[in-house]
Amino acid sequence: MIDWLRQSLQARQWRGDLAVAVSCFDLAAPVAAGSAYYHRTSAAPFLTGLALACVPLVARSRRPVQVVAATTAVNIAQVLVLSYSGSSPVATAVALYSVTMHTGRRTAWRVRAGAMGVLVATSLISRPALENLWEHLSLIAGLGLAVASGDAVRSRRQLLTSALERAERAERTREEEARRRVTEERLRIARELHDVLAHHITLVNAQAGVAHHLMRADPEHAYQALERIRDTSRAALDELRATVGLLRYGDDPAAPHEPAPGLAGLDALLNSFRHSGLALTLERTGQPEELPAVTDMTAYRIIQEALTNTRKHVGPVSAQVQLHYRTDALRIAVEDDGPGSPKARSGNRPATPATAEDPGTGTGHGMIGMHERVRAAGGTLTAGPRPTGGFRIHAELPLRTRRKG
Repeated sequence: MIDWLRQSLQARQWRGDLAVAVSCFDLAAPVAAGSAYYHRTSAAPFLTGLALACVPLVARSRRPVQVVAATTAVNIAQVLVLSYSGSSPVATAVALYSVTMHTGRRTAWRVRAGAMGVLVATSLISRPALENLWEHLSLIAGLGLAVASGDAVRSRRQLLTSALERAERAERTREEEARRRVTEERLRIARELHDVLAHHITLVNAQAGVAHHLMRADPEHAYQALERIRDTSRAALDELRATVGLLRYGDDPAAPHEPAPGLAGLDALLNSFRHSGLALTLERTGQPEELPAVTDMTAYRIIQEALTNTRKHVGPVSAQVQLHYRTDALRIAVEDDGPGSPKARSGNRPATPATAEDPGTGTGHGMIGMHERVRAAGGTLTAGPRPTGGFRIHAELPLRTRRKG
């Protein structure tokens, strides 16, 4: 539709120019004949001059500057020969309008100023008497009206062209924007499902191994491990249901949903890892405060994923979780005493901060998800082996709301 409209505005210009030339002659011919009658002379010279002035208008769209020069020359010849220009300035006015529409602003101003100056000067020189003042003023007014009309139409056409370009650009980028949004949403869903499932399935796997090992030697402890498997599975189903519900209903306030996980549930999270065999310690420093929702959930997911990786790839080792509350940021550190796993934790690479181009240390989906969450919250994250052995994850999340007082 847009291309068709643009083509229709530019197609068959010569037919339009021919129609303008013929119309100009038809409309001005009665005036030229009236001028001849007023001066008690033959109408043939007036009509001939008018025809000669209108003929160049056939090329007004393709050669606007040359058309102005041609019509101006005919006008000057009429004034010098007939001592009166008749109605021929109408063709020059149309030519000035055309040069405004089809050339640059600087060129248009130069051509218009030159043509109007020459015509007015010729008219003043050929008929200097005071009683001819109205003729000179009408010439200036007619040419000035043509120039003003051309400027107005040109501005309107530029607005239309700009609108067409914006529409085309929007049409081109709409599909790209849709693909980008689909990709972002797919990554967000994959990250949420990974964080929900990886943690609980890792715990279920560890507890199942404990139950299998103790089934014959210590049935009572094996039964306790099975109970934890049951509780962990139920918790996984509940959190999965809440996550899927959030993805399904989005921001609908009437949709059923549960609160997003946060540091309020940190103790329960650590206890679940303790039951799976991790020896965990928690250290809080600074003044705890209510965190923004994004920061609260991101902090919880970082700790959850870091401990899940430790339990999955290292086993039952000692680990420490540190939370340091500052007025401008929350610092999180998760360390373990394990040997590290090059496959899951990229221990052969030095620790690097997360950036938009490089997700930093770690090639697993869990590590990538942690970096994506931290970037979304406006923070930084580094991960790598400790000099004394083990693995360390450190994140700093900005606090957009500060403590009052």
